[in-house]
Amino acid sequence: MNLPAIIARAYFALDAALDAAIAPSYTAFGYRLRRALLWDERDLDVDLSGRVVAITGGNSGIGYATAQALAQRRATVFLLVRNPDRGEAARRQLLIDTRNPHIYVETLDLSSLDSVRGCVARLRAQANRLNVLINNAGAEYRTRQVTADGLEASFATNVLGMFALTQGLRPLLAAAAPSRVINVSSGGMYTAKLDVNDLQFERKPFNNLAAYAQNKRAQVMLTELWAAFWRADGIRVNAMHPGWVDTPIVQAGLPTFRKVLGRLLRTPEQGADTIVWLAAAKRIESITGEFWFDRRERPKHKTGRTRNPIEDYRALWDTCLRLTTRS
Repeated sequence: MNLPAIIARAYFALDAALDAAIAPSYTAFGYRLRRALLWDERDLDVDLSGRVVAITGGNSGIGYATAQALAQRRATVFLLVRNPDRGEAARRQLLIDTRNPHIYVETLDLSSLDSVRGCVARLRAQANRLNVLINNAGAEYRTRQVTADGLEASFATNVLGMFALTQGLRPLLAAAAPSRVINVSSGGMYTAKLDVNDLQFERKPFNNLAAYAQNKRAQVMLTELWAAFWRADGIRVNAMHPGWVDTPIVQAGLPTFRKVLGRLLRTPEQGADTIVWLAAAKRIESITGEFWFDRRERPKHKTGRTRNPIEDYRALWDTCLRLTTRS
């Protein structure tokens, strides 16, 4: 075995050890170490002129950092945001930061199916293709809340709204093939097996962290299904998790966790790196149905107890279809 191969194997062994350790892996330390030892920075030396990208939650945190990185590479960027004033403020700042005039704002409240349908209709009227859809927006609710559609709010926002948006934008994604969908999940999904019989915590007591983890598991399962269903259309669908990032969800939902880790948390830019890489790097253009962290494919399960049988995948898909197509 030659020296470069030995070094590469050593690097990958270090990466695997980091991933198994979790805490150092998910922090800024893991990001900096992998970037220094494993990544080829030329992967993101790309010009995205003519590429159309839509990002949910693109006005703050990881979403804004992702929008900024892609706009800097000349992509046309649609910020899909719940608050139009904040979206417009983000757009103006992006214009200053990137000098890219092709940045637009559309209102989207993922917890409302009417809002999702309206956003889909407006995007389909404005654009004839969509090269990349980044499902980044998410929400974590401390108590069980019910939306105007009669749905548990975290499930409505993190799963059903994402499902309806992605399904609705399929024609634009197909028109741009090979195109990409990137679903931003969470390492928290490793703790959850999807309970398809209680997706909305109607039977068991509501727990905000358990609900969030279950939502994130559902996103990964939907990723696998879309990847299989849309492969022939040239639409590549992958999921990822950004590590432990100092985001509004962490600030509001995990204040003690944030206080303990402090500066060890990743910045939004560090959390966004793999999203940007999945959106822009040429080397992964044909890969679909995988789960990524720090630019590498990762297992979707740490233990067998979180695995769902194929019947549960069908049940999740059927439930999402039923709830998004009802009158």
